[in-house]
Amino acid sequence: MESVYLPQNKPLQLVSRERVLDLAEPVVMGILNCTPDSFSDGGRFVSVDLALAQAERMIGEGALIIDVGGESTRPGALPVSVSEEIDRVLPLIERLRGTHPVWISIDTLKPEVMDAACAAGADMINDVRALLAPGAVEVAARHRVAVCLMHMKGEPQTMQQAPCYQHVTTDVRRFLQQRLDTCVDAGIPVQRIVLDPGFGFGKTLEHNLQLLAELPDLVELGPPLLAGLSRKSMFQQLLGLNVGERLHASVAAATLAVWQGASIIRAHDVRATVEAVRFASAVTRATQKAG
Repeated sequence: MESVYLPQNKPLQLVSRERVLDLAEPVVMGILNCTPDSFSDGGRFVSVDLALAQAERMIGEGALIIDVGGESTRPGALPVSVSEEIDRVLPLIERLRGTHPVWISIDTLKPEVMDAACAAGADMINDVRALLAPGAVEVAARHRVAVCLMHMKGEPQTMQQAPCYQHVTTDVRRFLQQRLDTCVDAGIPVQRIVLDPGFGFGKTLEHNLQLLAELPDLVELGPPLLAGLSRKSMFQQLLGLNVGERLHASVAAATLAVWQGASIIRAHDVRATVEAVRFASAVTRATQKAG
């Protein structure tokens, strides 16, 4: 099935205000959690200086997008207030925007945080609820920034309590198509939209594996796909790996995601992921030429 939005075989781009991110080759989004309770690196970058140093390290390692988050969305995570989340992310966004041309993404589900972050210079809204909160679509449209629409079944507090689907890829595709249509109808051009199947968000190990195997079905929707597989609990379930032991599995998953058509890879370990993504992209190009 061809996309109703984008001409087939057209090089992908992502637009935010007057900025354009070339996605003809896949890129890496570096994860920067300014939180005390994120599942992987909670508490490591809660000060602005430490967070800025980490952002600069990831930029040096090849990240073209820095994804700044002030509220954990791990299973069972408790929400924080709007004011607290803004206090966590805004100083970093302001300093990063003042010193680096890198794309800045705000990882939040709150329209008030989206608004403040975009006003401070964020280029992209990365929302695990796909702009479902009242006012979220309007904030994104008004600021003319890029958006990432992610599928999540349930809420962070309950999403891993026996998630069930008729067919996970079909159900995820239907949801993303609906959110894509809603955003376009609200005045967000498709060139500003990224889609994310939401690996690990309300999905079992089997669901995650099926989604990765069937990722090309979601590529058909048209917009670039983001894959966030870094250090996921699926690697503990499948391989018995603790959080600090998941580098190799995360890199392997990133390689497979690029092979399956992902354009943006969200990662904690940027250097290793950039190397894997570049290699996978080169093999993909060679395969296309040979075909």
